[in-house]
Amino acid sequence: MKIINVPNLLTLFRVGLIPILVIVFYLPENTLSTSEKNILGTFIFSLAAMTDWLDGYLERKLKQTSKFGAFLDPVADKLIVITALLLLLDLGRINIVIALIIIGREFTVSSLREWMAQLGKSQSIAVAFIGKLKTTAQMTAIIFLLYFDNIGFIPIQKIGEILIYLAALLTVISMFYYLKISINAIKKM
Repeated sequence: MKIINVPNLLTLFRVGLIPILVIVFYLPENTLSTSEKNILGTFIFSLAAMTDWLDGYLERKLKQTSKFGAFLDPVADKLIVITALLLLLDLGRINIVIALIIIGREFTVSSLREWMAQLGKSQSIAVAFIGKLKTTAQMTAIIFLLYFDNIGFIPIQKIGEILIYLAALLTVISMFYYLKISINAIKKM
């Protein structure tokens, strides 16, 4: 089993984008304007989101799965999302309740997956459609809220706000879905 393969390199690249994303938003105004920071930050986060999709695709296509990749990929996903949420919170673009809901769910479901894996029931808590829907709404909302500026008559900020509330709702629903699945799997043991 090779640890260094294309999907894992993409995941490591995604982890490397995290400090760059943070640095962009804390550069002095005389280096980059707020609008330029928004554009560059959006690009970096979007690149991370694309590499997340691409590493999963290549892992399946090239049959390059590894235990290291199975561990690091979800960690990288959570780190980039949590970093972006904390940046948005600091920038005043989301409120703390939304950030706590999304971050709390990530820790809860990750812990639940780990526990179920220890019980030999990891397949019972595989990613479901509701989880994919939550991720899509969440990633799109973050992209819109990082960009923040309107594009012509398109209210990017408002769309981002609506999507982040939708993502928070889907976050709660998906968490309860995974909890229910886990409880049912445990009852069957």
